[in-house]
Amino acid sequence: MTRSLTAHELFDEVRTRLDMSWDGTHEGGERKIEIAEGRQRRPSLVGYLNLIHPNKVQILGAEELAFLDGLSAIERRTTIQRMVKVQPAVLVVTRGRDVPADVIAASRRNRIPVWRTSKRGHDVLTYLQYHLARALAPQTTLHGVFLEVYSIGVLITGEAGAGKSELALELITRGHRLIADDAPEFTMVAPDVIDGICPEILQDCLEVRGLGILNVREMFGDTAVKRNKYLRLIVHLGPALADGQLDGMKRLYGDVNSMKVLDVEVPRLVIPVAPGRNLAVLVEAAVRNHVLKSKGIDAAQTFVDRQAHSMKRQRTW
Repeated sequence: MTRSLTAHELFDEVRTRLDMSWDGTHEGGERKIEIAEGRQRRPSLVGYLNLIHPNKVQILGAEELAFLDGLSAIERRTTIQRMVKVQPAVLVVTRGRDVPADVIAASRRNRIPVWRTSKRGHDVLTYLQYHLARALAPQTTLHGVFLEVYSIGVLITGEAGAGKSELALELITRGHRLIADDAPEFTMVAPDVIDGICPEILQDCLEVRGLGILNVREMFGDTAVKRNKYLRLIVHLGPALADGQLDGMKRLYGDVNSMKVLDVEVPRLVIPVAPGRNLAVLVEAAVRNHVLKSKGIDAAQTFVDRQAHSMKRQRTW
């Protein structure tokens, strides 16, 4: 799958932050900055002028313009021809410098957008690298309710009617925060980091059967919602099992496994749903226990070690 962003879309997203202006007519706005999943990013998405491995967004700073000025007329013309021949998506001139007339002419002939910014080249480079990495990163949508519980991003999943929204509502009343209901979107922002956000159309909304759509921000205040959070734990609401169906190890360690989200292994805990169980308390305890495990404190393993030590002592008597 290939993810892409047009020059027009990128310009609209960064123009305010980078004080960007479009030099001349808006030709070439349909040009795409894209990356195919699983492929190496070479050429890079953004970088300083590079004629060997041309970047998708070529930055022309003071040194690049000085390099062009130091060439002979023939060398300059050849270099500019090579620069536009590789068909970059955008040329960006930094520090508010005037764009050379021959660069503008060559760019217009090849329908390559030319932008100017008052920012330094380093600032433009670092921000565009961050922005494009997020905009073109792998994404997926999962069914469930995404919340922040004790500062941990928790996705609650389960079959329809399992009580996900009711559980989310109870957690919100206990001081935790809603990020997205029903269809949170997840993006891989780093090799092992998944960031979850709420689609704009679902912002602040929670659907509870029998009550309809609730606006959590209006009901509980601004502190009851959060824009985004890294996904650290998945809690699945499963069917209740009879005692004879419970595996002995699961009674000790819990029904814990993992789920792949964008090729990242995320811990997944299954909590059986049964009448009378306080699921909000169980989710809070699960999150606290997850935090302890991440610090190397495993209550179940400690109990097993104590039992083994006790049995060993009894054999020596």
